[in-house]
Amino acid sequence: MTTARIDEAAETLIIAGAGQRPAAADLIGPRARVEGRITGGGKTWKAIFPLRAARWGGPELPLPAGEYEIRVADVPLDEISLEPHVLNGVRIAVDRGTAIVAAPIDPVYETVEGQSTLEGRYVAQTGGTENAVFFESFYGRSVGCNPQAIDRALSTRAPGVTRYWSVVDLSVPVPEGAIAVVEGSPEWWRARAAARLLVVNDWLRRRFARKEGQKVVQTWHGTPLKRLALHRPGFDPRRMAAVVKESRRWDVLLAQNTYSERILRKAYAFFGRPIWVEGYPRNDALVTGDASAIRSALGIREDERVLLYAPTWRDDRAEMVDFVDAERLAGQTDAVVLVRGHSRTIDTGRDRAGARVIDVTGYPETAQLLLAADALITDYSSVMFDFSVTGKPMYFLVPDLDHYRGQLRGFYFDLEARAPGPLVRTQDDLVAALADDGVAARYADKYAAWRAQFNSRDDGHAAERVVDRILDQGYVTR
Repeated sequence: MTTARIDEAAETLIIAGAGQRPAAADLIGPRARVEGRITGGGKTWKAIFPLRAARWGGPELPLPAGEYEIRVADVPLDEISLEPHVLNGVRIAVDRGTAIVAAPIDPVYETVEGQSTLEGRYVAQTGGTENAVFFESFYGRSVGCNPQAIDRALSTRAPGVTRYWSVVDLSVPVPEGAIAVVEGSPEWWRARAAARLLVVNDWLRRRFARKEGQKVVQTWHGTPLKRLALHRPGFDPRRMAAVVKESRRWDVLLAQNTYSERILRKAYAFFGRPIWVEGYPRNDALVTGDASAIRSALGIREDERVLLYAPTWRDDRAEMVDFVDAERLAGQTDAVVLVRGHSRTIDTGRDRAGARVIDVTGYPETAQLLLAADALITDYSSVMFDFSVTGKPMYFLVPDLDHYRGQLRGFYFDLEARAPGPLVRTQDDLVAALADDGVAARYADKYAAWRAQFNSRDDGHAAERVVDRILDQGYVTR
């Protein structure tokens, strides 16, 4: 007979059985994998799985929420079940051999009625009362991008400000000195109302209700190539109304450059309020960061070539595009291939795997990956406007260019005419371009013009300038 139990003191899941000791045991989830420690043998054995893990050289944190396959070699586990247990930072149950990990929210509050109760308290709460900032990046799935860079500068220049971070669960690490609040928890609703300033890089959700004295700084998350918001193809009155309603919640919009300023103001009908053109705080690391430390955390040698594949998401599919066979590309180029899915694909599919392939979709800071890479492979992602800060080569793998440009999304300018690197349609063409030593010289003029237009304010001090403006406006006090 095989059984499951929780050791609360050790924060482990234990699978126990009789007979010969299994050769291996694993918990396998979409964005994390935990190797079990096997003890015993002969008459009985145990497979012990820690419910915490460290990634990318960071601290040990609870496992990301999701379903995990319990795999114990040659042992059928279909009949194993375990009632939910709440541990520090994680809630876990086992159902027919699948471990179900959830964020540590009291189940009472996870119901429709529970969330409605918390929302009612939030609406009635007197807000804007705390000298605090409520940060959120990509709906709490990560702590990175412009909000994190602003957090870093704010913690130095105004250490007395309380910093809350909205996270989907406690597997998401928050900056030192910050307070993690799990989305949907009572603490999350309270902090969202109490903070005098909200700094976000995407839409505000969950029926945001501005409190008296609250301000919202919308940093956004990229210079646009593809059409946004009111500029997207097709007339949809509901979408247009939602865009205008959302943008009216923002007090300030951040733009990387004057090109973005013009587009974002019109795409979001953001009229009569300021747009701060200060460069992107997230790109400060591309000027001041240490690539060797990042490579070391990823397990990459200094002498290895690193290719970063970072495509954008598609409106007509949930998972990351699969235009690159990453393991084959690593072999064809004798390189380490980093695979970076878009934030909107974090919750779908599993990490890419293979020899000399590292899936970094869950890595918290894209800028660090750009710094570590020797070359970028992308398509229509705004990452192209960030990577150009480094001056390193870019390659555009665009097998669906005609469909994406003509039907799916549309562009603000002709990428084929202005791209600072070659556009290719197949992986074999990509490999040939990567092996071509003349690429840099042929695209030097276009690259220089690109940087002059899009990166003139990305000088390593954008976060400082944004924080200075926040403090000068009195949104929070030192």
